[in-house]
Amino acid sequence: MANNKPPNTTHSVTEDAPDERFAANDVRLSPRGWLLAAALTLLAFWLIPLAWQKIEPLNLEPDYRIPFRLGNDYWNYRRTSTEVCRGDETVLVGDSVLWGHYVDSHETLSHYLNEVSGGSEFANLGVDGIHPVALAGLVEHFGGAIRNKRVVVNCNLLWMSSPRHDLSSDKESPFNHPALVPQFAVRIPSYRASISERLGIVVARQFRFLGWADHVRIAYFGSDDLATWTLEHPHNDPLDQVTLILPSPDEPPSPEPDARPWNEKGLRQVNPEWVPLEQSLQWRFFQQTVESLKQRGNRVFVMIGPLNEHMLTEKGLAAYNQRKSAVAAWHEEQGIPCTVPDALPSQDYADLSHPTAEGYALLAEELMKEDSFRQFLAE
Repeated sequence: MANNKPPNTTHSVTEDAPDERFAANDVRLSPRGWLLAAALTLLAFWLIPLAWQKIEPLNLEPDYRIPFRLGNDYWNYRRTSTEVCRGDETVLVGDSVLWGHYVDSHETLSHYLNEVSGGSEFANLGVDGIHPVALAGLVEHFGGAIRNKRVVVNCNLLWMSSPRHDLSSDKESPFNHPALVPQFAVRIPSYRASISERLGIVVARQFRFLGWADHVRIAYFGSDDLATWTLEHPHNDPLDQVTLILPSPDEPPSPEPDARPWNEKGLRQVNPEWVPLEQSLQWRFFQQTVESLKQRGNRVFVMIGPLNEHMLTEKGLAAYNQRKSAVAAWHEEQGIPCTVPDALPSQDYADLSHPTAEGYALLAEELMKEDSFRQFLAE
């Protein structure tokens, strides 16, 4: 009788023969192989951000400022501040008052300071929308190149005009640049991010590759991650988006602000709910920023205001003047030169804190007339 039993197709594994079950779909690394793979991966993570700076042009033309679209791109801020600080310019550090929220790059305070001085002595490192708590984080984690320089810092008391602006309100509220505020060391009452979100932010600060990935996402994919962008643009090639052309410094904020004087826009006088200085988070972190800059060998000059005093009620103006005097007194005690500019004409403000182009021109002229400012520049 014929034997109909199927042949045994099971492969036996011996000590001398390789296990063919894994031959086609598995690569097993030795401990040395794993170490080599890890080293190559880390090397790539280190080299890619460095190489990117060679292939993506950064055109630091006169009156350059951080493009509005890249305001949350801290990898780009580190790169820009590093390049700017290679020169001899006096750098301006602060929020949208220095950045120029309602004006073009050739109408900012740094532009008019250069115009009055007849050179190119001033560089704009302001960031639209940043506040003192976030500015402290920006300087600490991404502004390491700002050292042994002349630095003008704007102290905008608007950030202390209410518990919400001050981030000291116990009510959760959204605010600008949450990735720059302390995640664990200091409690920010208005900030309610999850533990995982906070850990992700802390880790991203330490690895420049992650910052570079954020840069590509913000600069070329409208701040979307690749998966989201691909779903929204299923027929487009992602590589076509990476044009290596950065946004223009004159790209306006979105939505584009109304640059008319404040009283032509129907804005009314306000009585802010001022936070006492001794309780203010924003004031505490502004002081920290000034001290950090000084510790890096910078010579610091502080401009307090100028807030739109025409837009304050009598009571609101009295409280503002009190705080303005206290802030100036602290700088004098610390031996930090500062100026408290007079309020600009009413028509030279676009809102409660931002000058118009005419306001910036006048402010630059007044600053350059001040003996303390000229002495600061001459040292």
